[in-house]
Amino acid sequence: MRYDYSTIGFITFDCLGWPYVQMPEGGGTCLVEDFALAVSGAAGTAAIAAAKMGLAVQAVGGVGDDLMGEWVRRRLGDFRVNTDLLQTVTGGRTSSSIVTTRADGSRPVLHLKGATGDFYLDESDFDQVADAHVVHFGGVGLMTRMDQGQNARLARYAQSKGAIITLDVFATSSAEMNAVEQVLPYTDYFLPSIEEAHALTGRDDLQGTAEYFLERGVGCCVFTLGPDGAYYQDRQGSRFRVPAFQVDVRCTCGCGDAFNAGFAVALKRGLDPEQAVRFAQATSALNATGLGSQAGVVDFDGTWAFMQRTATRA
Repeated sequence: MRYDYSTIGFITFDCLGWPYVQMPEGGGTCLVEDFALAVSGAAGTAAIAAAKMGLAVQAVGGVGDDLMGEWVRRRLGDFRVNTDLLQTVTGGRTSSSIVTTRADGSRPVLHLKGATGDFYLDESDFDQVADAHVVHFGGVGLMTRMDQGQNARLARYAQSKGAIITLDVFATSSAEMNAVEQVLPYTDYFLPSIEEAHALTGRDDLQGTAEYFLERGVGCCVFTLGPDGAYYQDRQGSRFRVPAFQVDVRCTCGCGDAFNAGFAVALKRGLDPEQAVRFAQATSALNATGLGSQAGVVDFDGTWAFMQRTATRA
């Protein structure tokens, strides 16, 4: 296969300031100690984090024909991420965020949806997307045009070609379930946050929520639980939880997306399920130590060493 990892979907330009204390009154100014730019989003963060850890990656999605789009394309290239299928939407705007990061790592966001909703892959592009060990759909529910059945067709095709399919979503309510449900029968690993999984299903328990998706064709659910770690449940009946690592949090932006990248690295390296989830947790924890998506992730060896030496939360 030409690529280790294809990431499809939500790719954004982020502008981040730290620490955000409060909105100044009127036309006032709030001084911050640190400032950063980052490629983010469920597909963008995963692409760069995976590339940092040695995978051959391509990023698939859309940007506008604006300065932010030019920067996103260049920044992905800095990490040798292939952007042949990163479409420039004529007259479109690049998905962009202003991220005001508080001292505790939480981050209120102002977001422009932009070209994530506008790009569209024809069947002629399917072979290149599917030419990967892992094909990741990042941000189903935000990809307005692709969510109308094309994501499902692409997932089915890629799986038929031998790719492992991973899926993450953008979900605030059951309204996004229609777009998500189309892709579930072709999903080997479903990787949402527990908040998104609960929003889609209306359930509030781990096992029952996982069973809901397994009944709809998913091979395995891995829910990220924020400071409570991650939960794994597969169709063979295996279930376990992995605790989060103890770190000083700087910014939580992109932690779930970094988790997805770490999980892809683990799949490529053939780690067993518990090791894979632990490694993904380590990637997410390192992400939280920097300002901006994937800022704290350096390389595979650094992530592996962090996993071995770092204590977990009680």
